[in-house]
Amino acid sequence: MARTNESVVREFVLLGLTSSYELQLFFFVIFSIMYVASVLGNIMIIAIISSDSHLNSPMNFLLRNLSFIDICQSNFATPKMLVDFFVEHKTISFEGCITQIFLLHSFVGSEMMLLVAMAYDRFIAIRKPLHYSTIMNQRLCMIFVFISWAVGILHSVSHLAFIVALPFCGPNEVDSFFCDLPLVIELTCIDRYEMEIMTLINSGLISLSCFLALIISYTIILITVRHRSSSGSSKALLTLTAHITVVILFFGPCIYFYIWPFSRFSVDKFLSVFYIVCTPLLNPIIYSLRNEDVKSAMRKLRKHYVNSWKN
Repeated sequence: MARTNESVVREFVLLGLTSSYELQLFFFVIFSIMYVASVLGNIMIIAIISSDSHLNSPMNFLLRNLSFIDICQSNFATPKMLVDFFVEHKTISFEGCITQIFLLHSFVGSEMMLLVAMAYDRFIAIRKPLHYSTIMNQRLCMIFVFISWAVGILHSVSHLAFIVALPFCGPNEVDSFFCDLPLVIELTCIDRYEMEIMTLINSGLISLSCFLALIISYTIILITVRHRSSSGSSKALLTLTAHITVVILFFGPCIYFYIWPFSRFSVDKFLSVFYIVCTPLLNPIIYSLRNEDVKSAMRKLRKHYVNSWKN
C-alpha cells in the first residue's frame, strides 16, 4: 500500500499523562530519579561485570547485554517525556513517532529473546550441570545475543513495513507520552480490523508464546531444584525466583497491551509508565542486587576507588 495524498499528518500531539501542572512537576521529579537510577545502575552493572574476571560466566555475559538493552530502552522515550512536562503543546514529528515505534519494538523484541536465552542458561545449569561449560560456551552466548538483536529488529521492521504506508488524515492526538503501534494505528483513515489482527499475531501472540515457554521451562527447573537439598540448590532457587519475577513484570504489561491492542482503558497510561520507565530498573534491582558475586565485585570496586581517592 503506497502513501496517498490523504496522509496529511506531519506531526502528532502527545496528550501526556496529565494536564495538571502540579502533578506534572511531581511526575517529573519521580521519573527523573528513576531514569537516572536506571541508566546509572545498568552502566554500573556493565562496568562491574566487564572489570572483574570472576564474573565472566555465560549468565553474567547475558546479564551485561540485558543491561545494555535496558539503557537503550530508558533513552528512547523517557528523556522527551521529562522535557514535555514543561511544554504546553507536546508534539512529535511523523518521522520521530515512527522512530519511537521502531526502537520500542526492537528493544522489547531483543529483550524477550535474551530472557529466553537466560532461561536456557539456567535450564542447562540445573538439568545438565556436568555439561554446562561445554554447552554454554562463549560462541553460543554470542549467537544468543546476535539472534536476540536480529529478532528484535526484524520484528520491528515487520511493523513498520505497513505503518509507514498507512494514510493519516487526522486527528493526530496520541493519548500517551510516546508513540506506540496501537495508539498510532487508531489515527489512520482506514478500517483497523486487518491491522488489529496483524498486531495481535506479530506482538501479542509472540509475547504470550515466549511468556508461556519461559514459565514452563522455569517450572521444570523449579521441580528439579526442589528435589535437591544442597546449599547450591538453595542459591539456584534464589536466582530462579529473581528471574521469574523479571519475566512476570516484563511480559505482563506487554501481553496486556498487544493481546487487546485497540481496547483503551484508564489503567493503560500507568502501565505504559511502568513498562517504559520502571522496567529498565528491574535488571539492576532484581538480578544484580540479589547476586552475591556481583555484590562482592561491587564492594571490591568501591574499596579500590576509595583507597585510590585517599591516596
